[in-house]
Amino acid sequence: MPRQMLVFALIGVLNTATYYGPYLLFLTRFPYLVAHVLATLLSMTGSFFLNARFTYRTRPTWRKFALFPLSNAANFVVTTAGVWLLVDVAHLGSACAPLLASVAAIPVTFLVSRRIMVPV
Repeated sequence: MPRQMLVFALIGVLNTATYYGPYLLFLTRFPYLVAHVLATLLSMTGSFFLNARFTYRTRPTWRKFALFPLSNAANFVVTTAGVWLLVDVAHLGSACAPLLASVAAIPVTFLVSRRIMVPV
């Protein structure tokens, strides 16, 4: 499982670039929310296939593909709660709080995506 978590984190870094590059490109033609949604869908699709192949070494299926966004929902909940705790409770700066919260969310996101990709 440590290998899977490391590969998952590396794919996460690649996924961030896969989101941000298209986001900037889409931003030249669309309003920012449309650009955000399109880039998110693109990066989520790439993340699904990369994680299926390299992290979990499992065959991608339509069912797994449909459930995969739940891992992003888990990430959103953990990072949002983390940012709130770091800024409002720990009085950390709001500029670095999302980065720390994202690091804390990796294990939760990993476990949710692992459950989806490799059911017990």
